[in-house]
Amino acid sequence: MAVISALLLIGPTGAGKTPLGETLEIQGFTGIHCAHFDFGANLRRFAVEPCAHLSDADRAVIRDSLATGRLLTDDEFPIAGRILEAFHAASGIGRDGLVALNGLPRHVGQARDLEPLVKVICVISLTCTPEVVRRRIRFDSGGDREGRIDDSSALIAAKLRTFNERTQPLLAWYREQGVPIKELRISSETQPEDLLPQLRI
Repeated sequence: MAVISALLLIGPTGAGKTPLGETLEIQGFTGIHCAHFDFGANLRRFAVEPCAHLSDADRAVIRDSLATGRLLTDDEFPIAGRILEAFHAASGIGRDGLVALNGLPRHVGQARDLEPLVKVICVISLTCTPEVVRRRIRFDSGGDREGRIDDSSALIAAKLRTFNERTQPLLAWYREQGVPIKELRISSETQPEDLLPQLRI
């Protein structure tokens, strides 16, 4: 697989990564066509649907990850790579397009593992407080929570801890790599259209 160019959307659960990714897919990023890769949505999809790229054992790992809110371990990470490869092959974005990565990588080790596959050209960081996260999820501010089985209070708390401990350090790591980072403050009412003017360069 050729190395593909990507944006990376980072933010805690409920911050609005999926609505922003969907909007970028429709409107593009600074005039460049985007394909939105929602890793969580793909995990939820392949937990119940067969996929030629995934074994039954892979799907069992996916179901456990969703049920517990845990991240894929290092030895399980090739599952993520296979899902991303299947997505890219079907996206039709070509060599000049961008993949908007949402939910992958989730920590620095995964970012390193993805380097042979993906070149991140910009990180978009959505920042908000835990209180805002809970309000956004409760009222479905982004319009993307219907049918979610991982929005219980306990799982939200676990995902926020994991984000702070493991995902947040990605910002420092990408800064060290010289990747531009755009930090956007999110409120309980923020919509993706509110963010697009801040993404123009």
